Parts: sequence; C-alpha cells; structure tokens
Amino acid sequence: MNSPQAKDWDLFVENHPLGNIHQTEKFKEFSSQLPQRGKSWLITTEDHTAGTVLIRYRLPRGLSWLYAPRGPLLDYQKSPETIQKQLTELHTTIKKIAKQEKAIFLRIDPPILENTQEADNFQKTAHSLKFRPVGHGFQPQHTLIIDLTLEHDQILSQMKPKGRYNIKVATKNGVVIRTSSPENKEQFQKDLIAFYDILQETTGRDGFSGHPLDYYQKMLTTLFPSATLYIAENNQGKIISAAIITYFKTTATYYYGVSSNQDRNLMSPYLLHWQVMKDAKEAGCESYDLFGIAPPASPHHPWQGVTEFKKKFGGTDQQYIPASEKPLKPLLYFLYRLYKKFR
Repeated sequence: MNSPQAKDWDLFVENHPLGNIHQTEKFKEFSSQLPQRGKSWLITTEDHTAGTVLIRYRLPRGLSWLYAPRGPLLDYQKSPETIQKQLTELHTTIKKIAKQEKAIFLRIDPPILENTQEADNFQKTAHSLKFRPVGHGFQPQHTLIIDLTLEHDQILSQMKPKGRYNIKVATKNGVVIRTSSPENKEQFQKDLIAFYDILQETTGRDGFSGHPLDYYQKMLTTLFPSATLYIAENNQGKIISAAIITYFKTTATYYYGVSSNQDRNLMSPYLLHWQVMKDAKEAGCESYDLFGIAPPASPHHPWQGVTEFKKKFGGTDQQYIPASEKPLKPLLYFLYRLYKKFR
C-alpha cells in the first residue's frame, strides 16, 4: 500500500485542480477521531500522480463501508485510459483494505462538474469498473457559488433585494458578528455550547439531523485555522445565530449553520454571512460556497427552505456529478440499500 507523508500529500492536494478540504491530512485526522468512523488511510498510485483519503464507516456485526470524500483525485483532464489506469490501481489497493475491514461497498465522490469532459471521462471509467451512480451522498450535488473577486458593492448588487434589505435590518438592530477559536479555550467552549443549543432548535424547526457536540468540537479544533466558528449576537450580547466556515485554497465554504427561534426578526444570519464574505475576500478567497441547495424545480425537497434563504445572497448555480458506489459484497450491499430505502 502506498501511503505518502502528510506534508507531501497535502502539497499534492493543494496543487491538484480538484483538491479540497475533505482530501487533506487534517480532515483525515478529524474523521479518524469519530467513533462511527475510527479508521482512515492516505493511498496513492505507485507514481504518486493520483490518490485519495479513504475513510471507514462502521456497520453492525463488524462490517463497514469505505468512502473517498470528494475524491479520488485523479488526472481527470487526461485521457479515459489514464483515468482508468489510475482508478484501477487505487481500486486494487482499496480492495485489500476492504477485505481486512469487511467492507460491503465503496463510495467515491469526486468534485467534478456535470456536463464537462472530465465528467464524461470519469463516468465511462467508473462504469467500466462496475461503479454505479447513486442519488444520495454526504456532499451536496447542487450548490451556489458567490464570486468574491467582485468589489463589495458589486457583491451586494448581485444579491436579491431582500438579501440586501435583511443585512441592513440586522445592522440597524445592532447585531454584532465575531469569530471564536480554540485558541481562547474558555470562550470557545461557551460559544460551542451555545452553537449546539441553537442547533437543537434549528434541527427541530427545519427537520434536519445534527451530530453530537463532540463532533463539532473535534472538527473546529482539528481543522483550525481552516475552520472558524462565526457568532452573531443581539445588542444585549446573546448568541442568536452561528456558522462553521471552512477554508481551502481560495474558497470559503458555509459548512454548518444554526439560528435561534428567538430574535428571528433581527435577520442576524444575513449580516453573519455578509461578514464572512468580507473577511474571506480580505483573506484572499475568490469564492464563497454556500454548500448545498435543492435541485431545480423541487418545491417539496427537504432543503427548499434553506435554499430560499441561500438564494437571497445571489451567486451562480453549480452542479456536480452524483456519487458512485461499487458493491464489494453484493448480497449484503443489496440488503443494506433495501434497509436504507424502507427504514
């Protein structure tokens, strides 16, 4: 098994056109700390021109499944033959891990845009290796990207009128935006608990599921400074909304967000995101990824409410190819998918 040094791997990810935070050593380390995952690997081809972070997810009875988050990173711009050679070599290594971990399937999820030559090349290769596209995955297939190379007034002007108005409402009502980092342990712990308390309100109201408090703590402390907790307070210093923002290369990403049922009329999330955009632009970011919206013409999609909120910030729609899965134990995979469908 080819396992590169962490610094060499991160340099590879940094230079790869599709490199992303999910493929970094820090994200691998974060995933390894989570009880439901617990193991991860860095694997590359023999010539180190392609590779992936691979994460194990536990299943009952000692079984598992394997996931390459927003990976693998291959030479997608080259010929289908090159892509097939790289993916086949990685797959050979992954099969050895799969046998040892009793994995019933492998999921891959490269950040390739739909309707591109790279998408066509990859999908032909994946099909030849018996991967099949699936209509679900951890990473959103549809998202909104805001161009931060624009000037502040241009970013504002491309927003919906209601988005600009709500930023003004929050400003007029004295909403204060600040960040919180693990460097200030006592304050960070208080802010994280407040974030988690508001998360319970948000998930109850919007029908989302969240993670345990420990998940967010590990994420923010392990990925720091590539992850930041943003806090919005009312004019009395009470936390009323918050967001976790991640950074990689020239992109800031809105990873998680929460808002309280109280003081919703203050429109604090709008000012929070405007501050994130200004800070990210100042730090050299060129885009702000709002990380997940409902597909077009899907009025009953569970993300429809949050999509309406995000679209008030403007931006350009971006669609990725779906995740792909390959059964490694076909009967168990069939039963697993059946269970997921009807549970």
